[in-house]
Amino acid sequence: MTDDSQNASGESQGEPVDPVTLEVLRNAFESVAEEMSANLIRTSYSPNIKERADCSSAVFDADGRMLAQAENVPVHLGAMPHSVRTVIDALDLGPGDTAIHNSPFSGGAHLPDITFVSPVFVDGDPVAYVANRAHHADVGGARAGSVAADATSVYGEGLQIPPVRLYEDGELRSGVFDLLLENVRTPEERAGDLRAQQAATETGRRRFAELVAEHGRETVDAVTDRVLDYGERRMRDAVADLPDGSYEFADILDGDGAGATDVEIRATVTVDGSAIDVDFAGSAEQVAGPINAPIAVTTSATYYALRAVTDPDVPPNHGAYRPFSVSAPEGTVVNARSPAAVVGGNLETSQRVVDVVLGAMAEGGIRPMAAAANGSMNNVTVGSTGDAADPYTFYETIGGGYGARPERDGVDGVHAHMTNTKNTPVEALELSYPLRVERYELRPDTGGAGRQRGGLGIRRDVRVLDHDASVSLLADRRRNRPYGLDGGEPGAPGDDRVVEGGQERSIEGMTALDLSPGDLLSVRTPGGGGFGPPEERSVEAIERDLEQDRVTPEHVAERYPQYGDEAEGGDERGDEG
Repeated sequence: MTDDSQNASGESQGEPVDPVTLEVLRNAFESVAEEMSANLIRTSYSPNIKERADCSSAVFDADGRMLAQAENVPVHLGAMPHSVRTVIDALDLGPGDTAIHNSPFSGGAHLPDITFVSPVFVDGDPVAYVANRAHHADVGGARAGSVAADATSVYGEGLQIPPVRLYEDGELRSGVFDLLLENVRTPEERAGDLRAQQAATETGRRRFAELVAEHGRETVDAVTDRVLDYGERRMRDAVADLPDGSYEFADILDGDGAGATDVEIRATVTVDGSAIDVDFAGSAEQVAGPINAPIAVTTSATYYALRAVTDPDVPPNHGAYRPFSVSAPEGTVVNARSPAAVVGGNLETSQRVVDVVLGAMAEGGIRPMAAAANGSMNNVTVGSTGDAADPYTFYETIGGGYGARPERDGVDGVHAHMTNTKNTPVEALELSYPLRVERYELRPDTGGAGRQRGGLGIRRDVRVLDHDASVSLLADRRRNRPYGLDGGEPGAPGDDRVVEGGQERSIEGMTALDLSPGDLLSVRTPGGGGFGPPEERSVEAIERDLEQDRVTPEHVAERYPQYGDEAEGGDERGDEG
């Protein structure tokens, strides 16, 4: 089952498959992936996976081509095929084997994301692979949580894992397992999450084998080829509807936390018939700080953005990505060389890649687009210091505003684009860690003004209780604001503070620091960009925002002068949003 089995028209040769069987099995493949993720979330230990669902699952055919994925975290799913390919090429996996991998320069993303890959055997033959990826709250490194804003090398970010068997013939390789746990701060939690990932692979293997037993090996083999052909055909049809041309756009990251500022990402998107090429030539050289992205991450973010402007209902599989090509000069911030620090490349740079690709498509007038979302995962890591009696590591991302759309306001306080996780419930956070959430609210006036208003950012204040804590904030859009479209204004930037000994001070978005008992971290995330000229916003929409405390009277007076002119029965213009 390789791409070489296709005929000149792109259709695979082999046994005919009736449409009903094709659709039944296509959805069954997706169900296998969804059940894997459900099992992983249910059996995990850490709040980051159990509560926030920071994990993903997918199913691959015997040649390592992705057949289906669960609707999980985009930055995981687009990059996971690179990890699976690396594992298949490196190891000859047998029945009951499971390999793990996280190395960012051989198909991985960043070190906290550990991928499990396991083959499915039927009658002695490999028929598929199942895989899942989960973000672990600590994998070693210089700072608790392994998301260090002050890292300048991958060696300071945590333990690098090349493809290696963790389970062999169904048995745990205790030496490998112990090696992993010896290098992390919270071994009991890591052990629980690793075993949850293995439980998910066992679920996937069992379910796929049941499909083969029910439908027959020949039918499943034939369907896998045709599922990929179907994805390709649907995507090429969607791309063919777009106007041909080359469209350029650039945007910037605030900095790398190590001295570099205004780090530019540039892309040229070329639509040619039924294919799209994205070239990142002109992007900044890789930097010292941890915002460098491996090519797998850049590719993942690009695929996500292209699916968003074509047909997001196309089944996300290997075939759907055949019409796309991505290139980036090696040694740049979007295709970094080892040993560059990369933890933020997976998190923050992936978000900016999305903004750039979507911005290029908007320049070409392709599909009504949303203005820029808040553009940051707003990563917060808090951990106990080395001498703590009860060590912990806490990691979360915090949502922000989504960009306004041509006919709707942006969404307030959501995780956008490359992160599709949930929030950490206050109760779960305070139950699991010696931390207290003192404020958790929307930030008024942060959505970009426009005919449609951008979504609001979030304020989340977390106080350290009876211990010294190591804190890392890895966030962007603190200086360079999320762009608006069609005359809409940019969203408000993020604004982060700490309160130490009762004294409040501002901190940079890329900051690593230590806090004492009673100190407080206040993360205030960006809003989304607005869409359309602010003067076209209707009076009713402005009044609704005022009533719901989404804007203040001062903000309205500054950004929406028509409200003062028309509030008393004047002309009402624009969509209500």
